[in-house]
Amino acid sequence: MDLASFFDINTIAFTLFDYPMSYLELVGTIFNLWSVWLVGRGKVSNWPIGLIGVVLFFVLFYQIQLYADTFEQVYYFFTGIYGWWHWSRPADQAAIKPRYSSRNYNLLALGITVFGTLVLAWIIGNIDQWLPQYFPVPASYVLIDSLTTVMSFTATILMAQRRIECWYYWITVDVIAIWLYAVKGTLLVALLYAIFLVLASNGWRLWRKTA
Repeated sequence: MDLASFFDINTIAFTLFDYPMSYLELVGTIFNLWSVWLVGRGKVSNWPIGLIGVVLFFVLFYQIQLYADTFEQVYYFFTGIYGWWHWSRPADQAAIKPRYSSRNYNLLALGITVFGTLVLAWIIGNIDQWLPQYFPVPASYVLIDSLTTVMSFTATILMAQRRIECWYYWITVDVIAIWLYAVKGTLLVALLYAIFLVLASNGWRLWRKTA
């Protein structure tokens, strides 16, 4: 199998209960699950592991027309580099202790999330008309996909700053994503988000203990 075949969702690793599992979805799921497990335990290694998963899911989501999720992976890639750098600096070790945000900070984060969702939904809803050569098929579930994408943006920034509220965003994203990916037919990704939901709940519990 060459590299191009690996990145094609039609290259099937195995079939489970009549569901064709692509190598791309399988390996991407493994790396993303591994990354979330590591971040709940405060391991710096979650960031490089997560970067691999981000690249794989970028290719996956593009092929199933979840364009907001596709762009989300680009954001994850750069925030992943930032998080890796921030968590690796000895001078920042005290700064990465879990903490609660102020009321004003939370309101600001929420307001930016709502505004960002509306803007992204407008962009994603029209991108097939603006750039048909790159996005020949209209986006699916535009508002929901945009909401989970922007909430994930917010959660990633909060997580890089070790703010406990990141887990509230992740838990909400996971609940919505389970349904969205099941509807889109990527069942392993839906299962992945079900596991993410458990890990996010546990991460919230662990961070609260050390705040």
